Amino acid sequence: MTDDEHALEAIARAATDLVPALTERLARHGLGEIEVASDDIRLRVVRAATPAPAVVAARPGSTGERSPTPPGPSGVAVASQAVGFFVYAEGLGPGLDVEKGDPLGQVEMLGIRHDVRAPRSGTVRNLVAESGEAVEYGQVVVELEAPEVGV
Repeated sequence: MTDDEHALEAIARAATDLVPALTERLARHGLGEIEVASDDIRLRVVRAATPAPAVVAARPGSTGERSPTPPGPSGVAVASQAVGFFVYAEGLGPGLDVEKGDPLGQVEMLGIRHDVRAPRSGTVRNLVAESGEAVEYGQVVVELEAPEVGV
């Protein structure tokens, strides 16, 4: 097999195996881009600029499957302030009432912990990221249900 044939085979394998798997990971983890090296090929997949994706939810102890949840009018998305690994605050879960400033978790980046705090009072609606998951700056990690204002 010539070098050109080997290169074409590697590209075909990447197109049929790697691209679909990486695209699925982009969507599942809410990432903007992902890059991998396999054998003699390096591949980077970047999400197209589109309207904000639907928030996905996963609860601790679940099978790891995530289902899209439409953002509600009273929902508040809480995003990571850093790139790193996200860990939820102990005891945090759906249905828990939180006050403005309460710790929701932390992102660890290069050994430095960055607290993620509730931007306002509300009730935890969804735990979007999985504890220990790699997150990007601006990636939604928790969704809060804000209390109704004035009736």
